Amino acid sequence: MKAGYIKEEHDILRRSLRQFLEKEAYPYFKEWEKQKAIPRSFWKKLGEQGYLCPWLDEEYGGFHADFGYSVIINEEMERVGTGLIGIGLHNDIVVPYLSAYGTEDQKKSWLSKCTTGECVTAIAMTEPGAGSDLAAVKTTAQKTDDHYTLNGEKTFITNGTYADLVLVVCKTDPKASPAHKGISLIVVEKDTPGFTRGKQLEKVGLHSQDTSELIFEDAKVPAANLIGKEGEGFYYLMNQLQQERLIVGIGAIASCERMLELTIQYVKERQAFGRSIASFQNTQFKLAELQTEVEIGRTFLDRTIEAHIQGEDVVKQVSMAKWWTTELVKKVALECMQLHGGYGYMEEFEIARRFRDAPVTAIYAGTNEVMKSIIAKKMGLV
Repeated sequence: MKAGYIKEEHDILRRSLRQFLEKEAYPYFKEWEKQKAIPRSFWKKLGEQGYLCPWLDEEYGGFHADFGYSVIINEEMERVGTGLIGIGLHNDIVVPYLSAYGTEDQKKSWLSKCTTGECVTAIAMTEPGAGSDLAAVKTTAQKTDDHYTLNGEKTFITNGTYADLVLVVCKTDPKASPAHKGISLIVVEKDTPGFTRGKQLEKVGLHSQDTSELIFEDAKVPAANLIGKEGEGFYYLMNQLQQERLIVGIGAIASCERMLELTIQYVKERQAFGRSIASFQNTQFKLAELQTEVEIGRTFLDRTIEAHIQGEDVVKQVSMAKWWTTELVKKVALECMQLHGGYGYMEEFEIARRFRDAPVTAIYAGTNEVMKSIIAKKMGLV
């Protein structure tokens, strides 16, 4: 059943993007997992084909595409592998901050490069002592004349190793009360003095996605790199997190659908006791249950996406979708691995990678415990 927001142009995009990925991504993804990086050449090819930030205006290299394009791109990237999440982060999470709150000079300097793949972005929220609680960040930015001096550390930063622009969540007023009123957003460029990358982090999954520590030691950043107004950063983050969590849900459902596709094919081909595994009632019931849950999740997600496209406030629904789909993707990964038997535990089988990649989705973009707290608040329980 096709979602209401999907039009003919979206179907055309899906077909062309899938053909592109079959040529430029699927054959190389295992190697990218080993290399622990997505090559810049792939980013450039995405830019050449118009798959980076297509929602931007034409003057910045986009074609003013609607969010349906973002949905298709994220779904097709997920079908290749969850390690491509850095592309969705760039397209639909970081660059929207620059577009929504940046000055005209900032947009002219950065946005066109974001659509060509010349410029890769990251957002630095998480710190060693601050995760979902953004008001607790310790990184500071002290203004002196025409620049800010940044000090602090960030960790678990997606695209952190190779990003050209990093949107840093920091305190420009550490003494502000309440604490969130002192938060600002500042863009740090890759060659900024005092800005260094820490080690690339060794993760359980998402091996091809570069994740690193970022260190700011008296990093000198032009005052012109402030995004929006000082002290307004927390409100900008809250405005944009709805879409970020929606992107996570889109990836989770797409991964569920891919795992079911793989597993259905496998159980039809695999023989046990002289007949296919698919012929056993247990297999049929397990897959029927999973298929039902995934389709229910997809229906709710599509309805939420449609409301988001219409500009509605769907914070509660997005929080529901994020926690539901990311718990579901863990369940589907576990059950599908079990149905693969011993082969499911082998690296050569895609389901093993999917099993490793699934759990972190319930952690990033706000943990699922935080999602439930938001839902409770929207229900009037807090």
